Amino acid sequence: QVQLIESGGGLVKAGGSLRLSCAASGLTFSNFAMGWFRQAPGKERAFVAAISRTGGSPYYTDSVKGQFTISRDNAKNTVYLQMNSLKPEDTAVYYCAATYLGYSSSQNAYAYWGQGTQVTVST
Repeated sequence: QVQLIESGGGLVKAGGSLRLSCAASGLTFSNFAMGWFRQAPGKERAFVAAISRTGGSPYYTDSVKGQFTISRDNAKNTVYLQMNSLKPEDTAVYYCAATYLGYSSSQNAYAYWGQGTQVTVST
């Protein structure tokens, strides 16, 4: 049974930082590209960042470039999202996801999803 478990969310003031983690089990982690998505209140879930199987070629949505960093540790079966200079508009539920198809910004490419972790950025 594949499980993706996110952690590290919480309440932070604008300008602060958080690091999200996503621990994977039940799959051969190094065979999967990984992605982070987020769903803000009243909005559809949207792509944030993705990383290839080996950790190279990270890819970001334009709004988080230079602010967020995606990384992975295949020895720990974990993908991370370092979020700096957080803004109230970054408030959302953040989801990690796994794809066997090669990393993608399309939600349809991802077969496995975590339950999400809430990030709230206050002013």
